[in-house]
Amino acid sequence: MDLPFPWFEDLLGRMKPWICLLLQGLLGYAFGAQIAGAQDVGLTNLWKFRLPDEGTKSSPALAPDGTIYQGTFAGWLVALTPDGNRKWQFKAGREIKSSPAVAADGTIYFGSRDRKFYALTPAGKLKWTFATGAWDTNFYALNPDGKLRWTYATGDIVDSSPAIAADGTIYFGSHDRQVYALAPDGRLKWKFATGAQITASPTLAADGAIYINSTDGNCYALNPDGTERWRRHTGGSSSSSPVLDENGNLYFAAGTEQCSLTADGKPRWPIPNSGAALTEKLIFLNGPWAHSGLANTEANFLWDFPVGYGFYGSANVSPSGVIYFPDLQYVYAFVPVPNAEPPAKSSWPLWRANPQHTGRVEK
Repeated sequence: MDLPFPWFEDLLGRMKPWICLLLQGLLGYAFGAQIAGAQDVGLTNLWKFRLPDEGTKSSPALAPDGTIYQGTFAGWLVALTPDGNRKWQFKAGREIKSSPAVAADGTIYFGSRDRKFYALTPAGKLKWTFATGAWDTNFYALNPDGKLRWTYATGDIVDSSPAIAADGTIYFGSHDRQVYALAPDGRLKWKFATGAQITASPTLAADGAIYINSTDGNCYALNPDGTERWRRHTGGSSSSSPVLDENGNLYFAAGTEQCSLTADGKPRWPIPNSGAALTEKLIFLNGPWAHSGLANTEANFLWDFPVGYGFYGSANVSPSGVIYFPDLQYVYAFVPVPNAEPPAKSSWPLWRANPQHTGRVEK
C-alpha cells in the first residue's frame, strides 16, 4: 500500500494499545482493515442530522439529559435528542460561531454575531438577551437574569472563551497578546504577555497550571500567580485549546500538526491534525478536512473514515461514550466499538472542560 507520508510506514509498524485518536484531518486515504490489528477497533455511526443551513464552526454542547445543542452559520441553534431527532431550533440574528454552554438549571447560553448574548430555556424559549458592543475589547460578567455585573476592558478584541478555576479566578486571552487573570469581582489579579494574539481558550490542570496557546507558535504553562512555568515552541500558530489525560499530558493542534506534550513541557509526538476531546482511552480530533480516523497516543495511525465535508468544531463525548461532532452540513453521532468510554478522569478532558462546555473546574 502506498502511504501519503513516508514516516507513516514506520508508525504503522509500531501500533501500541489502547489510547487512541479519532483524526478528522489531512489524510485522504481510507486505510480500513488493511492495517494489521485495526480489525479489533471500529466506529459505529449511530446517526447523522442534516443542519438547516450549510456551515458551522460551533462545537456541540451536551445537556445532562443527553440533548445536543449545535449552532450554525445562518444563526440557528438546533436542539437534538440523543437519537438524532430535532427537538427545536431557535433563530438568532446572525451567525453562531461560538459554542453553546449549558448551565446546571438547563439554561443554554451562546453568543451571536448580531452583537447579542442569548439565554434560552431547555424548551428553546428566549429568556433574555444582552447587547454587547460587538468586538469591543471588553470582557463581560452577567448575572443569571441577564443584568450586567461588571466589565473589564482589555487592549484588543477578546476571542478567547474564559476558564474558571475552583477559587473563582477567571482566565482568558486577548488579541492584545495578554493572558488575563481576573478575580470574581472583575479586579485584575495579573496579566502575562505572549508574543502574538491569543484566540485559544485556556486549559486548567489539577495542580493549578494554566495552559494556553498563542498565535506566536508557543504553548505556555503559567502558575496561578501569573509566573511562567515553561513554554514550548510547537512550530505553528495555534488557536487550539489543550485537553489533558489522567497523567497530565497535553494534546492540541499547532499549525497543521497535532501535538502532545508532557505536563512539564517535553514533546511526546506530533501528527498532522487539529482539535481534541479525550476519554479514558481515546482521543478524538477534528480538523478542516473530510476524513475521520484512528491512531493511538504514540501517533500510530490505524484507519480513517471518509465523512464528506470539512470540520472546524471540536468533538464532544457523552458520559456513555458517544462521540458527537459537526461537519459543514451534518452533526454526527459515533460510538467506538468495542470500547466506548466516558470522558477521561482529568481536570480538562474536553474543550471547555466538560460536555456542557461550562469552562469551569469542578470543586
